[in-house]
Parts: sequence; structure tokens; C-alpha cells
Amino acid sequence: MASSPEFVAYVCEQVAPCGAVRSRKMFGEYMVYVDDRPLLLVCDNTVFIKKLPCVATLLASAQAGAPYPGAKEYYILDIDDSALSHKVVAALLPFVAVPKPRKHKKP
Repeated sequence: MASSPEFVAYVCEQVAPCGAVRSRKMFGEYMVYVDDRPLLLVCDNTVFIKKLPCVATLLASAQAGAPYPGAKEYYILDIDDSALSHKVVAALLPFVAVPKPRKHKKP
């Protein structure tokens, strides 16, 4: 089941105080970017966070799961907990790089 655009908009609203937020549809699901950094993966109306050391203590008691078959395990973020969501995003921002722009092939 794909994520609903309404849920993705809610996720963006929840983390809006953390920086410039946008979402992008990818492979039928969504990536949420904060300050152009890909931080939150939204699959099946669930918010996933890559298991990185910078958020390990914040999400120690969080559930974990795979966003899609064959994926590594991610933390599942309770997006309704805005205080935790803001702390997680703030912890991730210094450690997640802005993706480099792709070079387009000339036809």
C-alpha cells in the first residue's frame, strides 16, 4: 500500500520548524528532505529513519522495520511526537550530506 499524499503533507508539517522541507515521490513512496538533505523515508504511511549512530540513543526504544522487501532495517519514527521528531531531525542534519547534482547525459 502506498503512502497517501495527505500523510506525507502531515509529516512535512511536523518537521517544518526544523528547516526548509519538501517531499519527493520516489518508486511509489516518498522521501522527505530537510534543508535539501534526504532524512525521512515514508513508506506505507510509516516514517523510517536510517540507522545511524547520531540517532541511536534518541531512537533506542523505537520500533524497527524494513520499509520495503529486501531493505536494511530502519528505525520507525513516531511522527506524532513532534518533540522527538524535531530532536531526530536536528541530530541528523549535520551527518547527512546534500546529494550531489546528477550530470545529465547528452542525447
